[in-house]
Amino acid sequence: MSAVSLSAIEARVPVVEALSADKVYADGTRALNPVDLAIWPGEFVTLLGPSGCGKSTLLKMIANLIAPSDGRLLWWRHGFDGVGEAGKNLVMVFQDATLMPWSRVQANVRLPLDLQKINRDTANSRVAEALALVGLTGFERHYPRQLSGGMQMRASIARALVTEPNLLLMDEPFGALDEITRNRLDADLIQLWWKKKLTVIFVTHSIYEAVFLSTRVIVMAARPGRVLAEVTIDEPHPRTDAFRVTQKFAAYAKQLSEHLADASTRGATDL
Repeated sequence: MSAVSLSAIEARVPVVEALSADKVYADGTRALNPVDLAIWPGEFVTLLGPSGCGKSTLLKMIANLIAPSDGRLLWWRHGFDGVGEAGKNLVMVFQDATLMPWSRVQANVRLPLDLQKINRDTANSRVAEALALVGLTGFERHYPRQLSGGMQMRASIARALVTEPNLLLMDEPFGALDEITRNRLDADLIQLWWKKKLTVIFVTHSIYEAVFLSTRVIVMAARPGRVLAEVTIDEPHPRTDAFRVTQKFAAYAKQLSEHLADASTRGATDL
């Protein structure tokens, strides 16, 4: 089989599939209704919705941090045991940077490679590349306390990139940052996604962030958490800040806002 035809076949295989996957916690709380969802290679998919709608629950199931109560998930059409093989690597970035305060930036970013017992010279080379990608070259010897909130998040993203992931999961990574810093990191993230050919699943409360970043937005509603709608953001990538002030941007934001408003008027059994 030729490389071209093999690549075409791989492109038709979802990176992640949720097949009627739901979550009910031990106390009986239903966090997530059954979800059917496929994430395709190269997509930037955003999970958008209010607090308590199951966005983070779904993301944690995709990360295999929690198991569904019913249904199942597949990664590259296989179980999670295959994750970590060549071309099938995932990593998660949380809302908090979760850096080790006693270690310098270089050591924080190198941590996953140290755990894998990768040669120190090779690891440091990969750390340098990751820091360059997030704009932190020159800050290798700094401690986390010497960095701004935005720079700490850049270091956290570098720590994810150093593992050379194919699937990047991000749980509201910029939610605690001011708007100017958040917009700048959104723009940088778009460039990283484009340059590294990643598949990204991103959680946010922000309609405007979802429109700017995404190729597709999954709108979720609470009581209990479930998928309400999907909206394709059919605009060229990589995007720049100029997109934020276009009529198309405003139209997409209005559409997503209407979906969220619609969800808030419906009861648990109305969708």
